[in-house]
Amino acid sequence: MEKKKPTREEALALLKKYNKNDALLKHALAVEAVMVHFAEKFGEEDLEKWRVIGLTHDLDYEKYPEEHCSKVREILTDEGWPEDYIRAIQSHGWKICSDVEPQERMEKVLYTIDELTGLIVATVLMRPSRSIMDLTAKSVKKKMKQKSFAAGVDRGIIEEGAKLLGMDLTEVIEETIRGMQRAAEELGLKGEL
Repeated sequence: MEKKKPTREEALALLKKYNKNDALLKHALAVEAVMVHFAEKFGEEDLEKWRVIGLTHDLDYEKYPEEHCSKVREILTDEGWPEDYIRAIQSHGWKICSDVEPQERMEKVLYTIDELTGLIVATVLMRPSRSIMDLTAKSVKKKMKQKSFAAGVDRGIIEEGAKLLGMDLTEVIEETIRGMQRAAEELGLKGEL
C-alpha cells in the first residue's frame, strides 16, 4: 500500500511540534520557499513534495541535535511518511550527519541551499537596508570569501552542491535569493526598502 503524501499543513504542524525556536522556524520557511522556487524553475510537477521536504528538513534538529538526520527517520516513519520523503530529508546532511547521498535533483537542491540560505540571511542582516529585496549574488559571494563571516556555514557544501546540480555557483546564489525574496515578509527580511 502506498503511503499518503503529507500536506503542507500537516508538515507545518509537525515542524512546530518538534521546533519552538523562531530562528529554526524561519530557516525552515526560507528553505521551503527556495525549494518551491527551484521546483518551478526546473518544471517539477510535485511542488507540494518539494515544499514539504524543504519545510521539514530540520525537523529533528532542535530536540535531537546529536541525532540530526537519523532521528527524523524514526519520527517520519511513525507518522507514516513515504520513504522517498524520508530519504530526501536525510540526504541534506550528507557527509555531516548522514551517509545518505543526494541522488534526485530535489535532494541535490536541498543539500546545496540549506547552508546557503543561512549565509544569505547573515549577509542581509549586515546590510544597511536589512533587506533581501536588493541583495545581489555578488554581495553574497564577497561575504562567502570571508571565512570569519558566518563561520558556521560550510562553504564547501554550497560549492559541492552547485557542482552536483551542474549549475554555476553564481546562478545557484541568484536563484536562492529569488526564492527567499518570495517569503521576505514571513522571514523578516523585507527590511527598510
